[in-house]
Amino acid sequence: MQSDTQLTGEQRYPIDAYHKAGWTQTRTAMQLRVHQSTIAREIRRNRGRRGYRAKQAQVFCEARRAGSDRARIGVREWQRVEALIRREGSPVQVRDRLAEEGQRPISHERIYPHRCEDQQAGGTRYRFLRGQRLRRKRYGRPERRGQLINRVSIEERPAIVERRSRIGDWEGDTLIGRHQRGVLVSLVERKSGYTVLTALPRRTAQAFREATVRLLRPHQARVHTLTLDNGKEGAQHERIARSLAARVYFAHPYCSWERGTHENTNGLIRQYFP
Repeated sequence: MQSDTQLTGEQRYPIDAYHKAGWTQTRTAMQLRVHQSTIAREIRRNRGRRGYRAKQAQVFCEARRAGSDRARIGVREWQRVEALIRREGSPVQVRDRLAEEGQRPISHERIYPHRCEDQQAGGTRYRFLRGQRLRRKRYGRPERRGQLINRVSIEERPAIVERRSRIGDWEGDTLIGRHQRGVLVSLVERKSGYTVLTALPRRTAQAFREATVRLLRPHQARVHTLTLDNGKEGAQHERIARSLAARVYFAHPYCSWERGTHENTNGLIRQYFP
């Protein structure tokens, strides 16, 4: 078991999930094979007003790391960053755009604290960043509407899917608009990142099934598996599987990182849909 470990961004997602599920810090530490004090310090240092959240914890960590950098960035350079934030939304995308333009590189670790300082000063730049429009369904809330019938766990999914060595393994989910208005179905292919999406007329299992089949049928020769979360929109998964001649699997509850390709894609989708 490692002590005094520097956690990675990927490790913060299971910490977030286990914390919401009520696991003790000791149990979480054993699962991740780190010292209990590492988990305790991580939660203590990176807890926000809404508790410990993986994405926020990563921002806090990167902000502290960037704070130790003494390099100064000029006013005009920050003005360009601010303009790109309004257009691109993601600090990582802003960083990449600056590199494409041949300008002085500014790491996304520097842009995160700049965003935080703007928010604390009453500015508006932070509103253009990801996560301000579509809110993802919350993980960690107990499901009170029963279980999915004949649900096939991700544990039974072929190992080839995890390796991303072929085209045809998809991840799918719904995104809910602010104030619970508007629903999108998004489906992303794990190896290529190719994404298809459409709006749902209503948030039901039937609407989700019809939209999923309609989106994937043109690509049916390249649909081997589909991995979903545990939302009730997936209740007609057996009919989806029959329609596409594919196999449907479900991730573990509270384990969003098991569909990491889709979670990252959703971050991009949120930028452009109100």
